[in-house]
Amino acid sequence: MPRAFLIVMDSVGCGGAPDAAAFGDAGSNTLGHIAEACAAGRAEEGRSGPLRLPVLDALGLGRAIELASGLRPPGLGAEPSGRWGAATEVSKGKDTPSGHWELAGVPVPWDWHYFPDRCPAFPDDLTAEICRRAGTEGILGNRHASGTAVIEELGAEHLRTGWPICYTSADSVLQIAAHEEAFGLDRLLALCAGLAPTLHAMRVGRVIARPFTGAPGSFARTPNRRDYAIAPPAPTLLDIAAAAGRTTHAIGKIGDIFSHRGIGQLHKGRDDAALFDRLDALADTAEEGALTFANFVEFDSLYGHRRDVSGYARALEWFDGRAGAFLARLRPGDMALFTADHGNDPTFRGTEHTRERVPVLIAGTGAGPLGLCAYADVAATVAAHLGLSKPGPGRALA
Repeated sequence: MPRAFLIVMDSVGCGGAPDAAAFGDAGSNTLGHIAEACAAGRAEEGRSGPLRLPVLDALGLGRAIELASGLRPPGLGAEPSGRWGAATEVSKGKDTPSGHWELAGVPVPWDWHYFPDRCPAFPDDLTAEICRRAGTEGILGNRHASGTAVIEELGAEHLRTGWPICYTSADSVLQIAAHEEAFGLDRLLALCAGLAPTLHAMRVGRVIARPFTGAPGSFARTPNRRDYAIAPPAPTLLDIAAAAGRTTHAIGKIGDIFSHRGIGQLHKGRDDAALFDRLDALADTAEEGALTFANFVEFDSLYGHRRDVSGYARALEWFDGRAGAFLARLRPGDMALFTADHGNDPTFRGTEHTRERVPVLIAGTGAGPLGLCAYADVAATVAAHLGLSKPGPGRALA
């Protein structure tokens, strides 16, 4: 019985979204602009020269970037040996839940609630609820912020006052950072879990616990992040696979994104390298007919939001090397589908996600173009390969 591996490279967009201007993202192109920066010698920290992605490019990555955006990326564009295309999102967001749900067959049917870019960002009643649940007289932050920057800025005050650091972004999210030892990890997780129903009722997509450790000048976020996401409004690819008796494996933050619905086994790791170890292991051990759904977050969290072009390029090249070894482990009949959930162009203004099309690259089902498609077509394609009923509005591509 065939197996399927659905692999999301978080934020690895390829430009060209037809509604990018409505999101303030006209001209953004994560992969295309990284390739241009590398070719121009503007991404030389820890690496050098043109962007080298021979494995993904052999599946059709360069062709997908050009199809999506019209940009011919320097150093990419080999004759593909896989199936390749580019997907367009219809959900009204450029965030993690919107992208993943739609890739799993469920476009978001509502408008998310976003907190305004001002200080204070949160309404008084929500701030009072946070204080009540945290047992504090106030909160820190209360504005849009970069997570690592706000911890460096307010971490010392957090240690002095005990008040949680609360912030948001252009995504529909409330993030709460607290020191694992001084504030307490269990206390932080209980705070976020308790707040989640209130935020979900507001159509805020996620409450994220952001624990950190260390001292002023050397704070560091830990792997104990937890996302409390609103549940998808309809059965996803994971739900359908689980209901059909298939084993479902979730790697990384997939469990949190789907509120742990339709997930049989959860595989976590402290970083993307550890998560890829889990993926390699499942290439050897996943059951016949199993669905493995993986997210690799560090493109987004470590390099996109920090606008680190060299770091993003290094991460892509590392991932490409691991992808080659992974593909060599697959069995005849297996499908591996590589895609992304949104963009995060490190050459673009600001520090937020960017509205972009995403590549769709398929190994194991032959070669040839898929054309422009929809995010939901990814779910339909994986379902067809596994012999499952189709979730949502998508159509099978291969």
